[in-house]
Amino acid sequence: MNFELIAVTFCAYFLNIRIPIYFLFPSVLIFMVFNGSFTHWQSWGHALTLMAFFWILNLVSVKLHDWPYKVFAYLAVTIPFGGLLWLWMKWKFALSLTTFAQEWLYLTIFDVLMYSYTAMLSRDSRTKSHLVRLASHDSLTGILNYETYRQDIHTLFSRSQSEQRPLAMMMFDIDHFKLVNDTYGHAAGDQVLRALVQTVARIIHEADPKIKFYRTGGEEFVLILPEYSLTQCNQLAQRIFAAVDQMTITLDAKQKLKIAISMGISCVSEADQTSLDFYNRVDHNLYYSKKNGRHQITSN
Repeated sequence: MNFELIAVTFCAYFLNIRIPIYFLFPSVLIFMVFNGSFTHWQSWGHALTLMAFFWILNLVSVKLHDWPYKVFAYLAVTIPFGGLLWLWMKWKFALSLTTFAQEWLYLTIFDVLMYSYTAMLSRDSRTKSHLVRLASHDSLTGILNYETYRQDIHTLFSRSQSEQRPLAMMMFDIDHFKLVNDTYGHAAGDQVLRALVQTVARIIHEADPKIKFYRTGGEEFVLILPEYSLTQCNQLAQRIFAAVDQMTITLDAKQKLKIAISMGISCVSEADQTSLDFYNRVDHNLYYSKKNGRHQITSN
């Protein structure tokens, strides 16, 4: 009996399995026929109570999922319903009051232990997910970091070479970013970086969610564009370039800041022996933009 109730609790609350009432009721009837309890009025009471228990516990799981004190809602459902379900068994099998109290207590202890264990596993899972994200994402801007870029470019470059598929890269940085930090402070510089990333990320999401976006240095960013030709990459670069030109970053009530970027673009070529060859050519194009007046796009 307690195993059955623990299974119901686990399915309804922790797995959040939703069963429509018009499916749940026939399932309970079939079970009653199977175990020969169809003719007992106590079994009918137990079955109806069990369905209500499942439905209410499932509702609590959904509605109060983010409530910080949801454990109290969980106990407020499982303890009374556990007692009521065992009360039906007491009447059906003429159990002693001591047996009834013991089984209800055991069920309560099991419910508490199950909640504690599941909460611990959930915390561990969230912690691991957080650590994985910290290892792969930039903590300031939230986009992918340089280490992830190194892993991804090796895989994507190898695939491009072996399958003869196009692969483009776009690299850009903020013109005179050091002046922003020196004039307004590093907090303002961080605000500029976040605003820039939000703008570029929005354009990427609208254009193609498969494009990968990395922060590879202080104010240096890289986009990897699988299946993109140089023409397609240039078109996206122009959109990003124009959007950044239109940005106005408000530092405080009186300070508004405009920024500009320089870009380098290229595609994988037959001359590239490694992903580093590819990277260096894009980096050279960015360097050319910076050395020849900034605020421009260089591609080849």
